[in-house]
Amino acid sequence: MVEIKDTYKTIVEFSEGLYKDKGSKFISYVFHVSDEDQVKEIIQKIKKEHFSARHHCYAYRLGFRGERYRVNDDGEPSGTAGRPIYGQLLSHDLTNVLIVVVRYFGGTLLGVSGLIIAYKSAATSAIENAQIVTKIIEDKYELVFDYQIQNNVMRIIKDEQLEICNSVFEMNCKLNVLIRLNKVDVVMNKLNLIEGLKIEKSE
Repeated sequence: MVEIKDTYKTIVEFSEGLYKDKGSKFISYVFHVSDEDQVKEIIQKIKKEHFSARHHCYAYRLGFRGERYRVNDDGEPSGTAGRPIYGQLLSHDLTNVLIVVVRYFGGTLLGVSGLIIAYKSAATSAIENAQIVTKIIEDKYELVFDYQIQNNVMRIIKDEQLEICNSVFEMNCKLNVLIRLNKVDVVMNKLNLIEGLKIEKSE
């Protein structure tokens, strides 16, 4: 059986970094984010805080496999800011992460290669100051069953070390459990053998 990758790396909380070159200052911020609305909110806040800065460049990756992403050069020459920042998210294999680099111009032009190095270095600096964690991807299922078969259900939950998020134990019992992506098929095969058990995937 082919094993599915069911882990991803992200950061625990906000962190920052700094890079300087020829008077220009590149202040970098890394955030844990879960959706585009959060990204917009953070960028607006940073633009307000650093209203006198020349550029507010950023990149983000969202989704367990980084399937949603965006890069923004915010007025810097195309490909010199957002892409190098995004490159650091890729090389550190991070997702659900936003990096914003604020540039205060020092009066001397850095050129294309100088800008690429500056934005890459600033992004790296923020990542290096962040706490990186590996998280497990899990699917949530609702189990509904009569009290009489509770022991059978609970035995599988215990054997497979499933996490229970919610539980109601009455004549008609209801459980919400988290199943690691790699174990879904195995666990489902066992649960499907229990007569009278209803299983539904939850959001």
